[in-house]
Amino acid sequence: MTPRSPLKGLSLAALTWACVAGSGASAQTTGPLHVPSPDWRDQVIYFVMTDRFEEGDPSNNNQGKGEFDPAQRGRFSGGDLKGVEKRLDYIQGLGATSVWVTPPVENQWLDPATGYGGYHGYWASNLKAIDRHLGSLKDYQSLSRALHGKGMYLIQDIVLNHTGNFFNYGSESDPKDPTKGYVPYPNSVPMAAPTQYPFSLNDPRRKADREAGIYHWTPDIKNLSERDQELNYQLSGLDDLNTENPVVKRALRDSYAHWIKEAGVDGFRVDTIFYVPPELMTDFMYSKDPKAPGIAEIARRTGRENFHVFGEGFGMDRRFEDKVARRVNSYMVGPQGEARSPGMINFPLYGTATDVFARGRPPAELAYRIENMMALHQRPHLMPTFLDNHDVDRFLSGGTETGLRQNLLMLMTLPGIPVIYYGTEQGFTVQRAAMFAEGWGSGGRDHFDTTSPLYRYIASLTKLRRENRVLSRGTPKVLAGEAAGAGALVYLMQDGGETLLVAMNTADHPVLLDNLDIGQGAGTVLQPLFAMDGKKPLLVVGQNQRLTTELGAHAGTVWRVSKAPPLSLKATSNSLSLDPLPQGPITEPILMVPGQASPGETIKLVLDGNLGDAQSVQADASGRWTAKISTAAFVDETITHRVTAYAAKTGQASNAGTFSVRPAWNLRNEISDPAGDDTGPPGSSYSYPTDPSFAEPTMDLRGVRASTAGGALKLEIHVGAISQVWSPQNGFDHLSLTGFIQLPGQSDTGARVMPNQRGDLPDGMHWHYRFRAHGWTNALFSHVGASATQEGTKTGPAPSISVDKEAKRITLIFPSSSFGDQADLTGAKLYLTTWDYDAAYRALEPTAGAYIFGGAKSSSGPKIMDAIGPFSIGAAPSK
Repeated sequence: MTPRSPLKGLSLAALTWACVAGSGASAQTTGPLHVPSPDWRDQVIYFVMTDRFEEGDPSNNNQGKGEFDPAQRGRFSGGDLKGVEKRLDYIQGLGATSVWVTPPVENQWLDPATGYGGYHGYWASNLKAIDRHLGSLKDYQSLSRALHGKGMYLIQDIVLNHTGNFFNYGSESDPKDPTKGYVPYPNSVPMAAPTQYPFSLNDPRRKADREAGIYHWTPDIKNLSERDQELNYQLSGLDDLNTENPVVKRALRDSYAHWIKEAGVDGFRVDTIFYVPPELMTDFMYSKDPKAPGIAEIARRTGRENFHVFGEGFGMDRRFEDKVARRVNSYMVGPQGEARSPGMINFPLYGTATDVFARGRPPAELAYRIENMMALHQRPHLMPTFLDNHDVDRFLSGGTETGLRQNLLMLMTLPGIPVIYYGTEQGFTVQRAAMFAEGWGSGGRDHFDTTSPLYRYIASLTKLRRENRVLSRGTPKVLAGEAAGAGALVYLMQDGGETLLVAMNTADHPVLLDNLDIGQGAGTVLQPLFAMDGKKPLLVVGQNQRLTTELGAHAGTVWRVSKAPPLSLKATSNSLSLDPLPQGPITEPILMVPGQASPGETIKLVLDGNLGDAQSVQADASGRWTAKISTAAFVDETITHRVTAYAAKTGQASNAGTFSVRPAWNLRNEISDPAGDDTGPPGSSYSYPTDPSFAEPTMDLRGVRASTAGGALKLEIHVGAISQVWSPQNGFDHLSLTGFIQLPGQSDTGARVMPNQRGDLPDGMHWHYRFRAHGWTNALFSHVGASATQEGTKTGPAPSISVDKEAKRITLIFPSSSFGDQADLTGAKLYLTTWDYDAAYRALEPTAGAYIFGGAKSSSGPKIMDAIGPFSIGAAPSK
């Protein structure tokens, strides 16, 4: 029986942290290899890509095989395990309690098929050895002990689905004959095949290897919507393990048990979990095999009763849908209630939060996601949450720092284990840039600044979470989520007798929070705990047992519901009310809104919570009033708009009235484009990347229809094909649409440069707004600050996106607020281009590679595969 702390519920490691944090004494720097599991609900994880984090031992950088080159994104940079240990004080100062490292195992260093390097750790050749670039088992043990000495924990990234890319199959492959089409890679660096048995049995030309069946002898995935391909084909050339084979299952359990026993690992993150059957997780965790028991049993033998394992199921749900969330759940709980992985990364929450905080989507979509995750998942508190990582764009590549701060506040105040990706606290915009000066993308300097604003902000949030357990263990209750656009998101966090109120405003204007039912009586006081802007007003529940207050632009505030006796409130009457509004969608440009107030009283009519644009209306001698609302800017019939009468002097609000609007879209222009001209600018002969997932003609523009409704814009973009090979959140893949919009009457202002595309707009056009949309990003920028390497100033809201795969059509809808509430787009222009994007516009070289465009005649060739325009989006189409 592993000894426990005399403090009830605290492990020895947790006690160490508590003592250090409480006393201010220097942290213990070394500790035991094995410690009891923490309560994972209270953890905050810091995720490092080890090669890009910090260099601790320069002698292991270059192994002499051409794999080390910090000047190249796809080569080793020099970070190692000693480097992680070197920076534990920095990590702990942020408030993180666990460190998640990318796979430290021996890897394929260079993939001959792609020319890319395995610096990231996901191309294993030996699951029980440390890669020489990262150090030794002794170094790993030292890191583990150092973490445990600080009351912290070690999480190791693992892979069950594949090894490195040591073989592939050509188009002539035959499942009945695995020798047919088999293509080995003998020039793989530094080994030609995995060095660990049984994974070394990878050549079907040998009878023993073929009969062992360690691998699926299959080509690359071409269609992820086919479950057989997803489970059994190669993911980007990575050799797919036959995880139905008992020998493979035992080898995986044995390999990863090694790291628990020998390195004191406290938890696992499972890469690419959707590519293995969910049943594998039950075997991996709970197998009764006496020679290689399940991970839970191995961990228990080292004193870890709650060894945490969470999987990466990459996928995001569309708004108000939960298809992916249900799939995520199937890897935690089987159809008969059988236990699988204890947790899963909450990708659906990530996707919706990014839409709301980075792209200006309505917070109602996030309100739905919060309610859905609590209703669907049995253990939402054990699901890691995040806002960016090594596989998706950095939040700041398309969002603002204010949006980042609000997203962080959400992570720290909702169920789930918050994960901070290294560099977020330093404002990184590049996905895998190095934190240390000598590494790739570092800008030649270290980035371990504990005084940086984001570092200190995150530290204040982790302190808030640590000091208020209701935030890590409580249950949320959503009170408000603006449905029409950017605005308020409000929820309670409740646990026992403790209640906190969390309110955020994603809009550029102040908002009204009216008649919130927080479940407390009149006079109840809400004490401020935290505010992004430093403004922390005391709140009091009104006489009607509802809370009405104002929230500033881009605010984020947390209050505690006081347990003290309620205040005695002066009796006042509330005569504010709205008359019933018309039922059914409004089609007229003006909506009349009548109501009642005190005679002669001046009130504000607040539409969709927007106090900044609220109308002032005065009641007549009888108390009656009528206001007009323009419906011209409303472009989504599915949105329910909300209107409230508000008396700012008394802080009282009326009942809310609701309505919807059916927009009148007017077709303004329709442009066609020839098929087959997706070969670059005129005179060029560009070619697509060679990886099989690039299926032409996804970047071939065929035409655009531009329609307007007031200052709103709808673009229906037709392309040669729509790929969904990676299950993209936005519904289309291997295509980045970049569009440039010139506002009417402003042809001599704005910018001409096309950021990061190596060119200027044609025909003397200038742009004021630029959008960039692809499978996982949807960002809008103004021209302010734009240059050849700078995208401009992030703004919003970004357009909504819908995809009709059969019609090969992508529809983007921009509300008028996207363009500064432009009233009329007559005379505006659009220039639209295609390319592909993965944290940056993909490279263009003379010869195409797996993820590199070919056909460049010079190093300055524009990154444009196809283009339409410039053309007017304000003129009516010719008959």
